[in-house]
Amino acid sequence: MKTQLLIITLLISTLGFSQVPANYYDSANGLTGYPLKTALKNIISNGHVDRGYGALYTAYQTTDTDNYYENDGTVLDMYTEKPTANDSFNFNHDTDGGSGTGDACGSTGTNNGIEGGCYNREHLFPQGFFNQGLPMRTDVHHVVPSDAYVNNQRGNFPFGQVNNPTNTYSNGSKRGPSATTGYNGTVFEPIDEFKGDIARALLYFATRYEDNVTDASWDNHNSTPENPLDGSNNQVYETWYINLLVSWHIADPVSQREIDRNNASYDFQGNANPYINHPEYVQMIWNATVDTEAPTIPSNLVVNSSTATTINLSWDAATDNIAVTAYDIYVDGTLNTTVTTTTGTVAGLTAETTYALTVAAKDAAENSSTQSNSINGSTTTATSSGSELFISEYVEGSSNNKAIEIANFTGNSVDLSIYSLKRQANGAGAWSAPLVLSGTVTADDVFVVANNQASQAIKDIADLETTNAALTFNGNDPVGLFKNDVLIDIIGVFDGGSGNFAQNITLIRKPNINTPNTTFSYDSSGTTGEWNILSVDDISDLGTHTINPLSINDFDTTSFTVYPNPSRDGTISLSLENTTTSVSVRIYSIIGKLVYQNDHVNDKIQISNLPSGILLMQVSTDHRKITKKLIIQ
Repeated sequence: MKTQLLIITLLISTLGFSQVPANYYDSANGLTGYPLKTALKNIISNGHVDRGYGALYTAYQTTDTDNYYENDGTVLDMYTEKPTANDSFNFNHDTDGGSGTGDACGSTGTNNGIEGGCYNREHLFPQGFFNQGLPMRTDVHHVVPSDAYVNNQRGNFPFGQVNNPTNTYSNGSKRGPSATTGYNGTVFEPIDEFKGDIARALLYFATRYEDNVTDASWDNHNSTPENPLDGSNNQVYETWYINLLVSWHIADPVSQREIDRNNASYDFQGNANPYINHPEYVQMIWNATVDTEAPTIPSNLVVNSSTATTINLSWDAATDNIAVTAYDIYVDGTLNTTVTTTTGTVAGLTAETTYALTVAAKDAAENSSTQSNSINGSTTTATSSGSELFISEYVEGSSNNKAIEIANFTGNSVDLSIYSLKRQANGAGAWSAPLVLSGTVTADDVFVVANNQASQAIKDIADLETTNAALTFNGNDPVGLFKNDVLIDIIGVFDGGSGNFAQNITLIRKPNINTPNTTFSYDSSGTTGEWNILSVDDISDLGTHTINPLSINDFDTTSFTVYPNPSRDGTISLSLENTTTSVSVRIYSIIGKLVYQNDHVNDKIQISNLPSGILLMQVSTDHRKITKKLIIQ
């Protein structure tokens, strides 16, 4: 029934708009190159009516309503919309102004300095470069609704590819140094879902206003480095920008959302975007250099850690003539997942199974590298060593960097609906702010709950983002995990007063702990108690947890020799009695994190890339597990 309702809504959305006339572009037939662009300019200038700046909010009710993703009728903002998940915040269509959540910002521009404060009007081609000119200031084809905070963060920066963002926003849009060949300044990169939409809007702008872009009142690149205009009326943009926009246009084809928006915009102001009706015009005009060069092959693929159902990998970044935008991870030759960083986790695997793993790099034009060298990764034995869920990590970081990780080592998937988190404010009074959990946490996995104003790095890991006060704890607020409203695990001491017990630190449950505890067993030095201690905002282990990776009972002092130990150059030799076949080697940090894995070792291993310090080496062979302390200097 839900699917039927969605189809009906989309039909209403599509049929409710006038269609761009079938003969609208006839006068441009037979033309190519810049003459075609000029003919299109004449077509889309004729009938274009300036409705005024304030009327854009009315237009957005038909041009930019979410009938496509969450299908909830809210404002569709390309800077915050999450195509495959619930948005972090939503804006309701509102032309009354004001500064409340869900309202247009009005003349105040108030956004509270955070995402979700209000929405306003974003000029995809910045209006500062054309000095408030009309009708380009009010042109709905390139003036779109946007979260006011992200709009301000984007500023006048051009669009481009970013590899190492300085700022990342709620849906993955980001700002940072350009990774696009031809430009070295700061750029803003939207998510892949909307790159083609933005590219076609900017190409429309270059066409509709080709007579204006060289006006003396307009800024040019020579005076404003981030301005991508090239000083001509024909190409309009610098070559690097044209190549980028055409690549985005090709990689993200016209969607039904764009077609509907184009029709609604035609209704509103009397003209259309030709590159939505005729995508082929883009290449016919600019004949841009389309990116056909594939990225290099990712190198040094390694397994970082594994559970009974997941394997975590990392690799060295690939390079590209424009920019690498994503990595595909393959398991036994089949695509498993796609990530945008040089680490990734494959999930849904079978316990005690070895898989062949490879990675390939992609760029914005969907060119893909050859798959990397194949390495083997093995899942661990399924464990049922814990009888109940427990808190496995506590992040009490700077500002709103708050998170709680809940681990499931029961051996079965667990329905979270009977579990909740509660906080006792300042260690006094009753438990308050119950946050009832939902969903399922699978066996040997974790569930991360985060404050919705935490850093993007934390929110990228979180399974649930919340405004609930349970996730506003400070170092003196006990936090409890409840099952059927009965306390089963706790961070802090209930009624312990206002003294700080865990402020500006990250706590990780030690690997030998696999059950909850209603008594907080904590030692601020980390020597005793149930918790290892990391520094403020250290989330290096958030999203994964390991229990009992090593057993003291496995230590053997006679049949296994590792030398030199300590090792100064990271080269380790193994000697095992009565063993002629290769062995499996796993090396763990002192807090139980897997940092090295090799399932086919015959003699020596090279671990010079590991940090110095004390490690634990586990060798598995002939149904035995032998473990020794290892020191890297």
